[in-house]
Amino acid sequence: MVTFEERIGEVLDRISQAAARSGRKRGDVTLVAVSKTKPLDMIIRAVQTGLITDLGENRVQEGMEKIPAWPAGLPPVKWHLIGQLQRNKARKALELFHSIQSVDSVKLAQRLQDIAAELGVRRPVLLEVNTSLEESKSGCALADAPIIADALVQCGRLDWQGLMTVGPLTDDKDQIRRSFAALRDCAEGLRKRTGLSLPVLSMGMSGDYELAIEEGSTMVRVGTAIFGAR
Repeated sequence: MVTFEERIGEVLDRISQAAARSGRKRGDVTLVAVSKTKPLDMIIRAVQTGLITDLGENRVQEGMEKIPAWPAGLPPVKWHLIGQLQRNKARKALELFHSIQSVDSVKLAQRLQDIAAELGVRRPVLLEVNTSLEESKSGCALADAPIIADALVQCGRLDWQGLMTVGPLTDDKDQIRRSFAALRDCAEGLRKRTGLSLPVLSMGMSGDYELAIEEGSTMVRVGTAIFGAR
């Protein structure tokens, strides 16, 4: 049986190789282990390898079940909300998660800002952009990103760190690369517009994270390659 150490080690090795191809080091890319639908005991075993420090969940409801139950004696981890966030769950998301990677509208940004001010917290967030142009994908349109960026600049309780996207569901590597390059170019435009550094580009999952890193990703969200199929 393949162990978590072996699975995670292989992912980290591939991250290192892809980073080298883009003139970077493995430490320049954060690995978020996507633990959605997986039981807490399995997630704990993965973290106990010492190779995982960041976990990603798609749904606030799952976070409500897992995050408060995290054993106190284990190493602390950062929990990232990577799935689409409804405004009526914004408060719970801010209470539970270290960061929210799926801000995709002015209304959601303002809602998070208001609640964060009430709670007296400041949270890292990413702007999710739909660069694949697939209707099934969440995220704002590329054309709307500057408008949301202007709103995020005004949200002092949101630590806007960069952008996120989900690559297209295809075997066409050129199409996948174009999707990731579009996010990279979008980020560069928003840096010029806002004057912010926006260092985080969260793009790449189990099937395409190496391509994403070659196109500039600084954070990959890997689930199946670590935990197995859902």
